[in-house]
Amino acid sequence: MAVKLRLKRMGSKGKPYYRVVAADSRSPRDGRIIETVGNYNPTKNPAEVHIDAELAMKWLRNGAQPTDTVRSILSKEGIMKRFHEEKTAK
Repeated sequence: MAVKLRLKRMGSKGKPYYRVVAADSRSPRDGRIIETVGNYNPTKNPAEVHIDAELAMKWLRNGAQPTDTVRSILSKEGIMKRFHEEKTAK
């Protein structure tokens, strides 16, 4: 089973917000998830991001692959930098 960190779309038509989730890569976009890692609301200015850093790090350590958008969000939050520093320190 390949786990991905990706976005799950929530909200009504024209007012989307997203949950950052860990899910099996074979499940549909809004299908079954393993765990919710955070929230992302692009409709606010600036965009609201709430990520549980420890949970995200746990999934990255266990081999979860972030999608391009989630990788960008995690980079802006400094989580990807922390993950790479931890990886190179070992």
